[in-house]
Amino acid sequence: MLRLAAPLALTELGWLAMGFVDTVMVGRLPDSATAIGAVSLGTTLFYTIGLFGSGIFLGLDTIVAQAYGAGKLEECHHALWNALYMACALSPILMFVVLACIPFFPDFGLAPALITATVPFLKALVWSTLPLALYFVLRRYLQSMDIVKPVVFALISANLVNVFGNYALIYGHFGFRAMGVTGSGWSTCVSRIYMALVLALAAIYYDKRRCSDLWRASRRMEPARLRELLRLGFPAASQLLFEIGAFACATFLVGKLGAVPLAGHQIALNVASFTYMVPLGIGSAAAVRVGQALGAGNIAGAKRAGWTALFFSTCFMSASAICLLLLGRPIARIYSPELDVVRAGATLLTVAAVFQLFDGLQVVATGALRGAGNTRTPMLANLAGYWLIGLPLGALLCFKLRMGAPGMWAGLCLALILIGSLLTAVWNRTIKHQGPLAVGNMQAAD
Repeated sequence: MLRLAAPLALTELGWLAMGFVDTVMVGRLPDSATAIGAVSLGTTLFYTIGLFGSGIFLGLDTIVAQAYGAGKLEECHHALWNALYMACALSPILMFVVLACIPFFPDFGLAPALITATVPFLKALVWSTLPLALYFVLRRYLQSMDIVKPVVFALISANLVNVFGNYALIYGHFGFRAMGVTGSGWSTCVSRIYMALVLALAAIYYDKRRCSDLWRASRRMEPARLRELLRLGFPAASQLLFEIGAFACATFLVGKLGAVPLAGHQIALNVASFTYMVPLGIGSAAAVRVGQALGAGNIAGAKRAGWTALFFSTCFMSASAICLLLLGRPIARIYSPELDVVRAGATLLTVAAVFQLFDGLQVVATGALRGAGNTRTPMLANLAGYWLIGLPLGALLCFKLRMGAPGMWAGLCLALILIGSLLTAVWNRTIKHQGPLAVGNMQAAD
């Protein structure tokens, strides 16, 4: 578990490092709060819609890992080809949906300066939709077969590409025109194209190295495989949508409070996302290991993999909570030199420290359940936790009781505590009582 979880956690951190670089580098522009807020709004909207489409391919964790555990490489290849076809079909639809949201920005009561900076940034970022979808497909395929080195390399090297692109396009170096916040969007787009190309080359290389006959496998589009991918992937994507969408909604609501609260919100959200990425990588490893063990008919191995992953997450997120409590203000100062922005960010980091442990539990339990083929329960838990409890309570505290952004985060904190506790209990019940049934169903389907 540790051999797989460590590089995948590093990969997730590398993924988020792009957002960190974007936020920090635009934060040095003249109007720091507006620039950070524009990146926050644009990135949040894109992730809410774009990652929903990409989340469809989380079903590959179950399909490819279980097939690989059962020694059926051809099934892995069939799943890859059909997922690639689906990525090409979904991407234009997702791009249209993202762009269709732009005319509604004024209805959210956002400041005109924020809208002016956000729109061109988002229009640049939207061109990364297809590369992002292809990256998701290739990454899920490779890591489910224990190929993680190219995934780590792609993210680390892509961050270097992004740093160079931001430096050149935001400020106008190396002969490029200074584009401000918009340049950050184009830099991220180029970086994602690069990542997809690296993983495509890795898939070709490892196929030749392992003689796995990727090119001899049928590349025919098969409706049955597409339906199976959707059956597993749609609830997983919906779970992502409910979770990311909740924070996106919170971002737009906090944006109504002004540029400074929004900048503080973005700082806290960025830091909380960093800590979240480690258990997210552990959760991906749990999905692979649980899926491989169930594919091989090893119930004890699946149980051991899931609980080991939860243990690693608990250790890391407990340490993260302590760091956020003790170092909130110095961390916020990294993002902006403005005192009001630092104070707003540090206050929200204290709230984030409270839900660290439960945030880790929910994402790792989600991964373990996905490896067992259960993607519906996490979807329902996120729907109820965020949209029926967390956001309504947060809005009440934020606006009616005038607690501002900390009130919004208090509502989200309660949601995470409930979701994390519930999904951990569901995993315990699933592997204890339904493990043999899950394997039996999988073998019957084969």
